[in-house]
Amino acid sequence: MAVGVLALQGSFNEHIAALRRIGVKGVEIRKPEQLEAVSALIIPGGESTTMAKIAEYHNLFPALRDFIKMGKPVWGTCAGLIFLANKAVGQKSGGQELLGGLDCTVHRNFFGGQLYSFEAEVLVPELAAKEGGPETFRGVFIRSPAILEAGPDVEILAALSVPSDESTKSISENPEEKSQTPEKVIIAVKQGNLLGTVFHPELTADTRWHSYFLKMVGDANLQSSSSTEGVPDDSQLLPDLPIYQ
Repeated sequence: MAVGVLALQGSFNEHIAALRRIGVKGVEIRKPEQLEAVSALIIPGGESTTMAKIAEYHNLFPALRDFIKMGKPVWGTCAGLIFLANKAVGQKSGGQELLGGLDCTVHRNFFGGQLYSFEAEVLVPELAAKEGGPETFRGVFIRSPAILEAGPDVEILAALSVPSDESTKSISENPEEKSQTPEKVIIAVKQGNLLGTVFHPELTADTRWHSYFLKMVGDANLQSSSSTEGVPDDSQLLPDLPIYQ
């Protein structure tokens, strides 16, 4: 099995290294045709506006949307999560193109700029149940977004309380957005074939999120094979069957 990692900008090398540690080949993806060789895709963290511009230059958006619609597993971390969201707020003027698919509203750079990066122990009961290990995961938050709203079909995997002191709140220029900062935000979600984390699991030695994603890949492959089970190929069809239009 080969897992693609979008390699336009950001921490794609770290994801490939994490996959290697659990015995999986990571393939750098930069062109639409390269997606045909992989069964799943990771969209890494980085600078989302820059990644969007490079993706647009290489005409990647149509191919990425088709990849998602085919039901192939896709995991977005940090900037990658912004790409997968149906809606993003707190963006720069003009915004950026989104892939969509995750029924979420994401606030870009919710926790602030580079100076407000931090680490936190995050409760991850679903991850621990599936992958073992401790009930918490050391989340690395670097200019991280946050999920403000999630639709009814979205499974919430982790949330984080927002400290009340102003230094760790969103540094949005919009005072109204600041006053509406929630007490808790969603930081990890799953919806069908899509996984999203606002933090960077690839920057830790804990590979459980990568293992969790690989189980999603395995489940998708099983569903794909079962849906075609018992369906004859062309060589098994009788040549004289009538054709109805």
